Amino acid sequence: MWYTVAMRLNKYIASAGVCSRRKADELIANGNVKINGVVIREMGAQVEEGDAVSVNGTEIKADAAKVYVAVNKPMGYITSMDDDKDRQTVADLVADIPERLFPVGRLDYNTTGLLIMTNDGALTYALTHPKHEVSKTYVATVAGVLSNARLARLRKGVDIGGFVTSPAQVRVLRQNPRSAVVEISIHEGKNRQVRKMFAAVGNKVQSLERVAIGDIRLGRLLPGHYRKLTKAEIEYLKSL
Repeated sequence: MWYTVAMRLNKYIASAGVCSRRKADELIANGNVKINGVVIREMGAQVEEGDAVSVNGTEIKADAAKVYVAVNKPMGYITSMDDDKDRQTVADLVADIPERLFPVGRLDYNTTGLLIMTNDGALTYALTHPKHEVSKTYVATVAGVLSNARLARLRKGVDIGGFVTSPAQVRVLRQNPRSAVVEISIHEGKNRQVRKMFAAVGNKVQSLERVAIGDIRLGRLLPGHYRKLTKAEIEYLKSL
């Protein structure tokens, strides 16, 4: 065991890569955490050497080795570790990795592409916190013609229902008679944001793939497969 004195429960959960300390406090308050089989709701609870800690029924270890992978999420998978409707989850895609990994951010059920998964809770918190403004790049096929006026609206920011998006980087890769293929980069992460942005200017998304998170690119990774991030990629993400 790598620690010899008691450790605060929320720190233990974060050290195991489950989530940030703040999110750990929410899990504790909601009764999702047990120590030695007993539900713990006390924020200041301590973990002693030899204690068994579980979150949502899964035992965790604070000294787990850190693992970082890039996954190409296929359509039809949900970005969750389990599902009460028995749908396929991204956890199924990394089931052969001994460590319990968690997705960094989300991708919609019908959105494919790059998803980073790790057991590094601190990195997950940093990459998903709005203040860090990590860019996400998508390639979308949208219905209709994407006019210059509509492009200008997307680049300026559009109202997607009570929220005005920040300016996006947008370029048309290919304009077909009835559809367009577009690359768009945003740094926010509102629910179904890209789909709502195109809908706001009158172009329904037909398919959507995330191809990059910051400088980490999907490349030729096949759908349903994963690869370990390189040392340089991990250092880049931590630098953000």
